[in-house]
Amino acid sequence: MATQLSQRTGNAPSEIWFTRCPVPTATGIAYKLGWLQEAFSDEGIPLRTLQESSPELGRHHYDHRLPTLIREGGNMLSIAARAQGEPTRLVGLTWIEESQAILVRRDSGISTPADLKGKRLALPAWSEHEIPSHVRGTSITRGMSLAGYKGALAFAGLGFDDVDIVEVDGTIRNIGGSGRDVDPRQRRVGKIWAIDALTSGKVDAVYVKGASALDAAEAAGVIVGIDLDALPERRFRVNNGTPRPITVHQDLIDHHFDYLVRFLAATLRAADWAAENLESLQEILEFETQGSSAAVARAYSNGFHRSLHPTLDEERLVLFDQQKKFLLVHGFLDRDFDLADWVDPRPLEAAHQLLKRG
Repeated sequence: MATQLSQRTGNAPSEIWFTRCPVPTATGIAYKLGWLQEAFSDEGIPLRTLQESSPELGRHHYDHRLPTLIREGGNMLSIAARAQGEPTRLVGLTWIEESQAILVRRDSGISTPADLKGKRLALPAWSEHEIPSHVRGTSITRGMSLAGYKGALAFAGLGFDDVDIVEVDGTIRNIGGSGRDVDPRQRRVGKIWAIDALTSGKVDAVYVKGASALDAAEAAGVIVGIDLDALPERRFRVNNGTPRPITVHQDLIDHHFDYLVRFLAATLRAADWAAENLESLQEILEFETQGSSAAVARAYSNGFHRSLHPTLDEERLVLFDQQKKFLLVHGFLDRDFDLADWVDPRPLEAAHQLLKRG
């Protein structure tokens, strides 16, 4: 496929970097299948991942200051980086249901969003960060918890005035150290999601996300009281990973457009493969999510493997704008910006054309 691309953008990059979060992504799947590596092997261009890099480079997962970086990850970091003035562009959005839930004690009586009225909801504190300007964008569990509660409460016709918000410890620290969250088996997922505040009786409910959090809940003896993925409209499930953006540095578009297209084409192929290979995909996801096979099967279901393709369709852009506004209102962004000015549909359009040409 590499030989079919014109060299209209100048010299080849010395290396291509990518980063993704520990969730199902077409990027991660293409990497595990070896297709990303193959896309650049003929020209000897190294493909590197921040997940296997040094702490100094790993921090680019959130600040996006690496010119040849392609990032498929949570939107809080990418939106915050843009709000801080980083010259990035949004080239795709995915929507992957990833087991968003509100955990409760077995005897809580909480089984619907309406049952949250008058209850104490855990809110993780602002993160500690070595770069003060990144404290807000990297306070991921705080932002995800607020968005998760907001969606559940809105579904029931409630708001934050109808519950008690209890600030607790339990935040992701030093996210830049490895380019993403470290192995959850090493970082005590229960602490990250403040499950200990739930088991101790300090709060009545805790928002969590992902396969590893379900493992932590089972180990702690608490249960899913509210399955947010079951809420009927996507607007109630908008959060850090829904929609999930693919962003790149402007320099990559300006100087290495064809190589970006080649990368995106490999991810589109991986999304096609995932739609037809669920069993093999589950094995990849155990590695990507650091969750058990049972938790992966529970966290990612209902045909999610058929919808890993990035798009820039109107629905996803509207939901993404909803998340941007939420982050601004709740203090996670330095300033607002125009979403339309951030979007560049050309690379993804070119990737589809490349695949059509074979």
